[in-house]
Amino acid sequence: MSNTGMSTTKPILVTMGDPCGIGPEIVVRAALQGGLDGCVVVGDQQVMARAASLVGLMQSLPVVQPEDLPHDLHRLPIGQVHADAGAAAASCVAHATWTALRGEAAAVVTAPLNKLSLAEAGLHWPGHTEMLQAMSSSHAGRDVPVRMMLANDEIRVVLVTVHMSLRQAIDAITLRNVLDTISIGHAALGEWGRGRARIAVAALNPHAGEGGLFGQEEIAIIAPAVKAARSLGIDVHGPFAPDTVFMRARRGEFDLVVAMTHDHGLIPVKYLGVERGVNVTLGLPFVRTSPDHGTAFDIAGQGVADASSLLAAIAMARRLSAQRQQAAKLVQPAT
Repeated sequence: MSNTGMSTTKPILVTMGDPCGIGPEIVVRAALQGGLDGCVVVGDQQVMARAASLVGLMQSLPVVQPEDLPHDLHRLPIGQVHADAGAAAASCVAHATWTALRGEAAAVVTAPLNKLSLAEAGLHWPGHTEMLQAMSSSHAGRDVPVRMMLANDEIRVVLVTVHMSLRQAIDAITLRNVLDTISIGHAALGEWGRGRARIAVAALNPHAGEGGLFGQEEIAIIAPAVKAARSLGIDVHGPFAPDTVFMRARRGEFDLVVAMTHDHGLIPVKYLGVERGVNVTLGLPFVRTSPDHGTAFDIAGQGVADASSLLAAIAMARRLSAQRQQAAKLVQPAT
């Protein structure tokens, strides 16, 4: 495939995801719909060939195969958890991530992996976000704080806590974590050329705590974090009641909503359509996006998986990468 439409010769790397899930077939279906121009797939050659046969793609795909992939992945039963599948998915993510960290890729787009398969392989990252953070921190020689954002063309939501139980999440809602989330979201929007972004912070408790009647988190943690962020020059407001703030953002009042927990933030975005949502990891030194759905073992191998969210993720990766490059040019000192 050609690099038509790309502003750089660096490719967008698209990982195949779990070889037993829908990842390979939605990647192939995206190619069939013309969405992989300028992209290179990181995956297993035979798995991708099997997916191409399933979907009916006649042309060849540009596939880079990491050297440490388990053998005979194409023989694994589709739609089932398997340690080799988890190891393969992680290997593809690692290959794409290290390539991007070396500055050799325009962006990384990851197809879905399965958390149980990762665990079977002895890999205890809860998901992509934690893997990417660990690799980026290792590369930088310091902790690289990242956050998960889900976005579509109507709202953007960034999360303070992600893959943990709700009981653990509440304990993880600290002033520092809320402030860092606001700051990371603000910085990301700046990198994308949005200038003075308007940020809303969703409360944790019903009615934003109702003045302490329904909880103290808003008074003791969230409001002080908002105040601290405003002292840094960030246009941030809240905490607002979670049951209304997303509607306000959708109407254009805010550019970004900070939500305290995973489901608080993601339900509103996914309700607007899973096929439109894109997961973006904020705080990384490169652009990373992914579809907002999982491996869908129940339909894997049937050739019916919808590639819409992956196509949206690739399109957003192109756009954010271009915006990031443009914003970087604007802040470079004159020579």
